[in-house]
Amino acid sequence: MLRRVLRQGAAIVCLAMASTAVSAETIANALADAYNNSGLLAQNRAVLRAADEDVAQAASRLLPVVSWAAAATRSFPRAVGADVITGSLSLSASLTLYDAGANQLAIAAQKQLVLGTRESLRDVEQQVLFRAVQAYMSVRSTAEFISLRQNNLRVLQQELRAAQDRFDVGEVTRTDVALAQASVASAQSLLSGAQGDARQAAAEFVAAVGRKPGDLAAVAPAPVSKSESEAAALAVRNHPSVLQAQYSVAANELAIERAKTAYKPTVSLGADIGVDFNGNAGRSVDLSVGGPIYSGGALPSQVRQAMATRDQARAALHLASLGVQQSVSNAYASLQVARASLSSTDEQVRAARVAFEGIREEATLGARTTLDVLNAEQNLLSARANVITAQEGEVNASYAVLSAMGLLTAEHLNLNVQQYDPAAYYNLVKDAPAALSEQGQALDRVLRAIGQ
Repeated sequence: MLRRVLRQGAAIVCLAMASTAVSAETIANALADAYNNSGLLAQNRAVLRAADEDVAQAASRLLPVVSWAAAATRSFPRAVGADVITGSLSLSASLTLYDAGANQLAIAAQKQLVLGTRESLRDVEQQVLFRAVQAYMSVRSTAEFISLRQNNLRVLQQELRAAQDRFDVGEVTRTDVALAQASVASAQSLLSGAQGDARQAAAEFVAAVGRKPGDLAAVAPAPVSKSESEAAALAVRNHPSVLQAQYSVAANELAIERAKTAYKPTVSLGADIGVDFNGNAGRSVDLSVGGPIYSGGALPSQVRQAMATRDQARAALHLASLGVQQSVSNAYASLQVARASLSSTDEQVRAARVAFEGIREEATLGARTTLDVLNAEQNLLSARANVITAQEGEVNASYAVLSAMGLLTAEHLNLNVQQYDPAAYYNLVKDAPAALSEQGQALDRVLRAIGQ
């Protein structure tokens, strides 16, 4: 009976160690779906479109403003022979001819903020894709843990039956049976825990990818060819958080120059045409020039405030550069630890397999007890579990390196998706098109399509 149980146990362990599952779903599929289904990306794309409109509004201040007005007046008490109601209709237009470049500086500053918002969107894209990677690996790992636990439980149940049979014929004591029962109960508890982890991993996959997981294929670590120093240098040049901070500094530099223009005069042109109810028409054109003499200290305060904001942005840029360099260092350290752990766990599996096979043979000769075989089998399964954990850690760490470098994007990964063009909407609105123009009508169609 013992020999038969040992042979069955060996076969089950071999099945646990074999990788025979074939799957059509790859991590690239999951990343593509995460990109397409992400509500967070949709939210931040809308934030970018709103920033694009700030450029349009700044540009509109350089264009003529035309407005109309109508008025009707009734006098009380009514004078003899006077009209009961008087009224007028007027059309007016105004145009800023000179403002010391304030509006042009405002447009330039808003363009810098748009570029920064694009980088913020790219950073969100990295977060979305990295979360999908972690969710994918978690689903795979928990599925493999369940398989190991199920196989372990079957071996222990067979061992329990064998112990019970041997107890019935007086070969072992009640203690041996109790040990086998305790092992089965522990295996059942571990299996339940693994199944609970799998349900949580599946729920996270749905949240990260936008659909339920299928049969997930094995994943190789992301290729990371650069050294840590090269990766850090690239991150400082390329990471979206650094670039966003750089654009913020540029925008605040322009804000200082714009604040200084408030000291200078402005020139504007205005024109009015109107008619009253009696048909009397009037026309006027005016040219106005003006500027501040004394503002109670408000204007110099605004310049100083703009400088302080610029200094804040510079400090944020410095912190962002330090942060991405630290992220690269941490990611590389995690990757090295994961690779070292994987190497050691592979050796652990090899040694545990040799030990299990040896103890199994010794047990068939009566030199080892059933408990010895059981412990060896448990050690082998624990080693396999460590391999699963190490493999997950290596893949996650490799993608973390890409994220730290600013390369975890749909473009860099060459995902099979229709990539969002952050400049498309901007190009439609940057010149502040009128609502009835061809470009304005095109914008209406775009917004209706987005809102569907």
